[in-house]
Amino acid sequence: MTSPAPAPERPAVPAEAVLDTAADDFVLPFAVEGLDVRGRVVRLGPAIDTILARHDYPEPVSALLAEAAALAVLLGSSLKVEGRFILQTQTDGPVGLMVVDFEVPDKIRACATYDADRVAEVARRDATSGETVGALLGVGHLAMTIDAGPNSNRYQGVVPLDGGSLEDVAHTYFQQSEQIPTVVRLAAARAFRGGTDHDREYHWRAGGVIVQHLPASETGRVPDLPPGDAPEGAAIPDFDEPDEWTEARVILETVEDHELTDPSISAGNLLIRLYHERGVRVFDPIDVIERCRCSQDRITEMLQGFSPEDQAHMVKDGEIVVTCEFCSTRYHVDPAILGIKTGSGD
Repeated sequence: MTSPAPAPERPAVPAEAVLDTAADDFVLPFAVEGLDVRGRVVRLGPAIDTILARHDYPEPVSALLAEAAALAVLLGSSLKVEGRFILQTQTDGPVGLMVVDFEVPDKIRACATYDADRVAEVARRDATSGETVGALLGVGHLAMTIDAGPNSNRYQGVVPLDGGSLEDVAHTYFQQSEQIPTVVRLAAARAFRGGTDHDREYHWRAGGVIVQHLPASETGRVPDLPPGDAPEGAAIPDFDEPDEWTEARVILETVEDHELTDPSISAGNLLIRLYHERGVRVFDPIDVIERCRCSQDRITEMLQGFSPEDQAHMVKDGEIVVTCEFCSTRYHVDPAILGIKTGSGD
């Protein structure tokens, strides 16, 4: 995949100018010229809460999928081409599959499959160890795909999953494939919405920050790494970190989870807390909305790709019913549209 591009070519303003930026569902690009870094902050509120509420996932699964959504938005919103950025995990863990589909520039949908008994066991065993995310993911791979449309080739980068967090996987990818020093922080939490002591209401929130060292001069760049996705086991050479990058990285590593999800802490306030002394500046925020790509026409087109035999087996009580895995919408298709003749016995 292409790496996140530098900040858009439009005037930047000091971070103080966005202290009152909406707390939910946006990406905020920023730059710290004094440290040669660019980055983005993402905040997800109603968008991720809507996605998770449709499925009634166990809490650990919801938290994991929310972090995956934040990561996908951080990466996908940086693309300068129309199309889709798809983040997918496939593993032997309790959460066997996660898919986050981000349609540039602003639409997101996500879903997961899981083994409820294994998820519950992990939650009981690892609740206090801090290893829950790795245990839920297990061993497998994470794929990041850029689909720029029918007239372009797809690009896919694949990173092994071996019990680490999504942050760890992102760092491995950028170290091995993009050759750009990168730090990512992700968090998800259930926040109190209202209600009484006996009927308290909560909603899901997620947030994240990505910071990358993108020096203007060649002297600040790191040595070349193996081009493309480095093969498994390939030696990654050490390099001496520039002082500016060390400072930027260490500062970001101080971010606490609640700072990424607390609606009372604006993205502007967070950036000022981190990089005010170095003159952090921000660009226009980009809204993020929850929106599924499914439709009656898309479902019908998908069914037309099956063989007549398979189509016939899908008919129940005189119709074909398809449920979207992302948004749980049920679509009813008349078999006659597909050229299937049904009798009273179907």
